[in-house]
Amino acid sequence: MSHSPKNLVILGATGSIGDSTLDIIARHPEKFDLVAISGHKNVDKLTKLCEKFNPGYVVISDESLYLQLAENISNLNIKTKVLAGESELETICTLPEVDMVVAAIVGSAGMKPVLATVKAGKDLLLANKEALVVAGDLVMSAARESQSNIIPLDSEHNAIYQCLPDSYIVGETPRSVDKIILTASGGPFWNKPIEEFSHITPEQACAHPNWDMGKKISVDSATLMNKGLEVIEAYWLFNMPINQIDVHVHPQSIIHSLVCFKDGSLLAQLGEPDMRIPISYGLGLGNRLTSGAKTINLLEHGKLDFIEPDYHKFPCLRLARDSIESGGTAMAVLNIANEVVVDAFLNHKIPFTSIAEINQKVLEHVSIEPVSSLEQLLELDIEVRSLTSQLIVN
Repeated sequence: MSHSPKNLVILGATGSIGDSTLDIIARHPEKFDLVAISGHKNVDKLTKLCEKFNPGYVVISDESLYLQLAENISNLNIKTKVLAGESELETICTLPEVDMVVAAIVGSAGMKPVLATVKAGKDLLLANKEALVVAGDLVMSAARESQSNIIPLDSEHNAIYQCLPDSYIVGETPRSVDKIILTASGGPFWNKPIEEFSHITPEQACAHPNWDMGKKISVDSATLMNKGLEVIEAYWLFNMPINQIDVHVHPQSIIHSLVCFKDGSLLAQLGEPDMRIPISYGLGLGNRLTSGAKTINLLEHGKLDFIEPDYHKFPCLRLARDSIESGGTAMAVLNIANEVVVDAFLNHKIPFTSIAEINQKVLEHVSIEPVSSLEQLLELDIEVRSLTSQLIVN
């Protein structure tokens, strides 16, 4: 029995998640039709991708580059239609023929198309943190209403999803689960004495022991804020109370997450740190596709360690848990403030220890309200950035 191919949109096709997704699609051309791709400003890469995959549409969100991309595409003699501007991201996600959207745009620019995808009832493969950290309430309630299927691509949340029964639908509280455990590498400083934290430089914070990431996410990994944001994501995705979501520091980064069941069983997902594994599981909607990733050799590793996180040394992890308890806009406030303070740290304006201190001050200064709309969250973004910048200067 042959299944018709899935019609796919990739938002953020020029980034690393886009690369991994396109690599899997190229391995399974009979399973996927690429309806549309988007990029922010990488005209050359978008041109090459259109030449190779011939999608129906390409969106460049930086409108000033429209003519350059349009000229490139017209020279290729392919069917791809060129669109420009952030509003067109929502257009391609909601096309009637689209089955599935991979959302890999970093930052708040990814929130509108994510919400549009979910409202349209499409399958959403989600790699955009902000959509859930900032607008989890809106995204999950829209998904329930439209019966949109959300599959997390973050390796930790995808690991939990893989450990749950095939019938599980993201957004429901999983029956028979006692708790979920997210693993954390611990970043570069988990065994560094706290007395030395005030001397940590941006260069040290960006030197992750296990993999090479962007500067912002490297600093978030060093403060454990990244794991805090993942706890918030897990709270929305798996609809579990905060006291049933744990974090274990696991320096080898081989086990990506674990699920503890009520009968005492523990299921874990292990694998190489290769994003093609979670993405291929998402693209296959639970059917496993060959991904090109190699199988991990446990004999080479020998042992796996688990350590309790130190909330005193890494207060950002505690702040994330506190923001879930506070509810409403607290999680959005923390995420926005953290973007501003990490940028200040990277530019040598504040010491490493001020990241958590200023995040906490912002949470104390801003009044927390129920989340009502995307407009409210975008206004909040402006307010929190301004307040955080003032606290940095003072």
